[in-house]
Amino acid sequence: MEISTPNAPAAVGPYSQARRHGNLLFVSGQLPLDPVTGTMASEAEAQMRQVLANIEAIVTAAGAKMSDVLKTTVLVTDLSKFKQLNEIYAAAFSKPCPARATYQVAALPMGAQVEIEAIAVIPGETDHACKGSCAAAAL
Repeated sequence: MEISTPNAPAAVGPYSQARRHGNLLFVSGQLPLDPVTGTMASEAEAQMRQVLANIEAIVTAAGAKMSDVLKTTVLVTDLSKFKQLNEIYAAAFSKPCPARATYQVAALPMGAQVEIEAIAVIPGETDHACKGSCAAAAL
């Protein structure tokens, strides 16, 4: 099932904001676009805050919370800003924090400095795709 909300920026390509499969939510890489203005802040720290706000909007639209995020992949164009970005990231999640991988990349779409994708679990839901016959249903 496709998940979409006007509280996060529309996809800038042929992909969904998120897809739900059973009780799992797969959030596409979010750029730091303001969903109202379509603009992007110039500072990496402001971009990190916007990306996390976009993820929260999508997760909320799916019926989950940031504490339901299990895994993130963080892409940055400059790892020298890791400490500052990590502090902002840490404030967005309660413990236990999601599993995470962080990579420095040569470039991101639209000149962004930060992009994050996420996987979350929808609480209280069963994995209807497995019909109770697979381990994922236990989540």
